[in-house]
Amino acid sequence: MFGKQQNHHHHHHHHHAFSRPIIAKALVCIAFFLLLISLFVIPCIFLSFDRPSFSYPNQSDRPETSFVASLEQFLIHKAPKLSSPIRVDTARGESDDDVRKLDEIVFERESRWLNEDPGYPIGFPIKVYVYEMPKKFTFDLLWLFHNTYKETSNATSNGSPVHRLIEQHSIDYWLWADLISPESERRLKSVVRVHHQQDADFFYVPFFTTISFFLLEKQQCKALYREALKWVTDQPAWKRSEGRDHIFPIHHPWSFKSVRKYVKNAIWLLPDMDSTGNWYKPGQVSLEKDLILPYVPNVDICDAKCLAESAPMRTTLLFFRGRLKRNAGGKIRAKLGAELSGVKDVIITEGTAGEGGKLAAQGGMRRSLFCLCPAGDTPSSARLFDAIVSGCIPVIVSDELELPFEGILDYKKVAVVVSSTDAIQPGWLVNHLRSLIPFQVKDFQNSLAHYSRHFLYSSPAQPLGPEDLTWRMIAGKLVNIKLHTRRTRRVVKGSRSICRCDCWRPNSTAYNSLSPLLS
Repeated sequence: MFGKQQNHHHHHHHHHAFSRPIIAKALVCIAFFLLLISLFVIPCIFLSFDRPSFSYPNQSDRPETSFVASLEQFLIHKAPKLSSPIRVDTARGESDDDVRKLDEIVFERESRWLNEDPGYPIGFPIKVYVYEMPKKFTFDLLWLFHNTYKETSNATSNGSPVHRLIEQHSIDYWLWADLISPESERRLKSVVRVHHQQDADFFYVPFFTTISFFLLEKQQCKALYREALKWVTDQPAWKRSEGRDHIFPIHHPWSFKSVRKYVKNAIWLLPDMDSTGNWYKPGQVSLEKDLILPYVPNVDICDAKCLAESAPMRTTLLFFRGRLKRNAGGKIRAKLGAELSGVKDVIITEGTAGEGGKLAAQGGMRRSLFCLCPAGDTPSSARLFDAIVSGCIPVIVSDELELPFEGILDYKKVAVVVSSTDAIQPGWLVNHLRSLIPFQVKDFQNSLAHYSRHFLYSSPAQPLGPEDLTWRMIAGKLVNIKLHTRRTRRVVKGSRSICRCDCWRPNSTAYNSLSPLLS
């Protein structure tokens, strides 16, 4: 081939003088072609990584994704304006008569819709009534966090910094801060706040269950839980539906534990279902009623620019940094650690969450193709969302894991899901990952680039962010909640029980886990 080219070149040598204008034209064409490439193709390559939510011409428009920074802004600037609330009709005292009146008004409104609105009953936006609870359940707890988070020395028994844990589970803050913002500042079209209970599809209970659990003394916390419970269950809207249309953020598995059994009809916002029954009791949680929400990531987002820059650096095949000794479902971690330690291109290190830990995890994830996400004390772990926003393909080894927004997102596009039985076979996992061909890996990475915005809580909350997807998922529960609410209002007390979803065999290996339900 090379020889041919030489001859070819030699052959044209005689026409040298005539070819100059042709060569000049050719060079102009090539230069023009290269310019086109630089104008269109290169931006496209970057755009294939980009998400609309991350391109902000003015940095001041960029949504705030740090809990601490957003909270500071909220408490100092927004809260003073909110403390003179819009008049809402939260009941102060109530009677059965109030419940009956509310029921009639709601029925009238729904009948009107049924006849006039072809989009009823799942018309967007869904209408949410936010309870105006006394400050001790809301603002006071946020201030408590704000005033103590600099002393992050207090840790839980297993060494996690308490304030960091609160931040990881701060979904209660992000949803509430968005709902109570002035309508002119809000960007979500899926949900609107209403100020009259009769207009509401759902009721949001803005009690900070996780902050109170971690930052109050134990007895003080339990007393506050009981007060919050009494306050909510006294509301006519609660009595009308027995709480079915009420939303409780219970995102840390230990929060609100002492009184949860009294609100088991309500929609719980959870990090997981946990079929072991250690955290949530089988009769209290179900995918039909509740909602799984992502943890708040502990690492910074790797945006389009970062993804492009980190691509050549991703030389580690599989990365894991965390605690290898866990309880319950987390025993798989120790086995995986033993199986994978010392394997070429695999990094498995012990580590905890602190500021140094965050940087080590972030660096490791940005230098790796795959990130191991094994079960912890519960089937889920914040690591999954850290991996997603770092552009590191999650390898999920957790047989009981329930994932957030799975009615909307397809995790097979962004994660490799393997059974724990396969994962602990000698050599199986690494061989499986190495067998994926480059374009499959590329597909995963491109999907991750698009998916990461679904896991970034922010203020203001962004379209297609986790707050938006939460309301889209909740909208889908509306008809079923109405069915059960109306049914209970007509069924003779004690005449028959509803066969709840938990009459079905639960997703569990526990010995006869139905016995407590049947007794």
